[in-house]
Amino acid sequence: MRVSLIIPTLNEREGIGYTLDSIHEVQEKETGELFPNEPIEWEVLVIDGGSTDGTVDIAKEKGARVVTERRRGYGRAYRTGFAHATGDFIATMDGDGTYPASEIPWMLKRLIHMKLDFISGDRLTLMERKAMTTEHRIGNWVLNSAMRVLFHEVLKGVPERVLTDSQSGMWVFRRSILPTLRLTQDGMPFSEEIKLEVLFHGFKFEEIPIHYAERWGQPKLSSWEDGIGNLRWLIGKRIKMSQEARGLAKLGVAASAPHTP
Repeated sequence: MRVSLIIPTLNEREGIGYTLDSIHEVQEKETGELFPNEPIEWEVLVIDGGSTDGTVDIAKEKGARVVTERRRGYGRAYRTGFAHATGDFIATMDGDGTYPASEIPWMLKRLIHMKLDFISGDRLTLMERKAMTTEHRIGNWVLNSAMRVLFHEVLKGVPERVLTDSQSGMWVFRRSILPTLRLTQDGMPFSEEIKLEVLFHGFKFEEIPIHYAERWGQPKLSSWEDGIGNLRWLIGKRIKMSQEARGLAKLGVAASAPHTP
């Protein structure tokens, strides 16, 4: 079994070494305990946006395969990472020490055991107090509320806890579902887009609480600018869905039923 772990970076010198060390520790310990009869072959991909602080050198020294992606954007990094990934399963996390590498084998085990397609980590339930500013917390609440309101028809048939944290960037999923997903975003809305696409197509989705820590190094996220951009995307996505539905109705074509794996 092969797992591709994708980490987007841009000047993460302070955190990338710690992040990769924690991944190596997981590979040696917890993976063997959870998958004793089927060893995991790990592929660690660092998708770097042109770091100038030594991030790339540290990543290479720690054994990661580095792919340079000059086109900027959180979503762009992941889309490039997906194109380079060769694993049967894909896992994602940031390079700033916020996400717990130790959770990945457990998420993978649950994905396989429960026959799920996509698991997303909920940062908010178990988050450390200093991990997120008040501004950032408010922004997350606004975006999560907006998603539930704008896409209530999509979410009404899924378990109650799904999309408690629409902005989470820690996922484990089957690479086989990627060709079905319509992923277009290069920026921060990508995190919302991939989850909505998974739900739109009826794939088996679950959200589980994970520990979320204070980041290493200076934050790059602009709470207001990125938050407003995400909110605009959500509204635009909802309008586009309505327009597509009306267009199909005029043609006398029923909207496609959700995909059933």
